[in-house]
Amino acid sequence: MELYTITVFSENQVGILNQIANIFTRRGLNIESLSVSPSSIEGVHKFIITCRSDRAMMQRVARLIEKRVDVLKAYLYTDSEIVYQEIALYKVPADQLLDNSNVERVIREHNARILEITRQYVIIEKTGHTADTDALFQELKHYGLLQFVRSGRVAVTKGTEEQLTRFLLNHT
Repeated sequence: MELYTITVFSENQVGILNQIANIFTRRGLNIESLSVSPSSIEGVHKFIITCRSDRAMMQRVARLIEKRVDVLKAYLYTDSEIVYQEIALYKVPADQLLDNSNVERVIREHNARILEITRQYVIIEKTGHTADTDALFQELKHYGLLQFVRSGRVAVTKGTEEQLTRFLLNHT
């Protein structure tokens, strides 16, 4: 089971996310992460979905997604074909940062940064791959981690242009 990334370009229509999620559900596939935002093309939204499966199944899922009326195009990638990141936020008690120099060392070693400090808590941000954000999570658990959240993957291809641009030029 390899981790695949499917990038879906669609019009911004109500219900499209549900239609896409149902394609995964019907095949017993779990979406590992999901990120949706406007793309570089006006009026087009970009879904970045990660899922563990075999290549044949993921190719079939991408084709089924493309059959949705509001979907312009879906692309399937392995990690080597894209540049990707996640962002994670961690909240730890402020006294841990002030009283324990190890927390500061951990933050520096993980190239994280402090976003906010209050009398009660400190919010730390880490950008990286899942392994990077998870490693910091594992260390901060020892210091009374209060909250943790990690975004879905954001990704761009290693090519020089958005693949949808080329697709649209050939189909208009």
